[in-house]
Amino acid sequence: MKPKISIITMAVSDLERSTTIYRDGLGLPTYGNFPGITFFELSSTWLALYPQDQLADDAQVDAQGSGFRRFTLAHNASSKEEMDRVMEEARKAGGVLQKPARYMEWGGYSGYFSDHDVSLWEVAWNPHFDLT
Repeated sequence: MKPKISIITMAVSDLERSTTIYRDGLGLPTYGNFPGITFFELSSTWLALYPQDQLADDAQVDAQGSGFRRFTLAHNASSKEEMDRVMEEARKAGGVLQKPARYMEWGGYSGYFSDHDVSLWEVAWNPHFDLT
């Protein structure tokens, strides 16, 4: 198996509303025009495993609550300023800031937002290695 995740599919309650957040708010490029599903063409993806309670704590949500879907998606920005811009774009498009951006103990800068289905996104700038 080639070590790559090709598609991450998220279940959403309102396809049009979700498409607006990701396409219009964050500027993700759509691929094709298919009924009942929206595809976004992205560059590449990493997968990380992290203890559930620690991940919920990092996102500042209850690990057992309905606001934690047991996964997060991450977007790494090339600078702190870009990271702040992405968080603001998500908020303006209807996303909810779950954890305001701040400097982290690991040396980077990170925050979380969620869409209306409470899917958690971490947006981060990491000075130690480039994931952009």
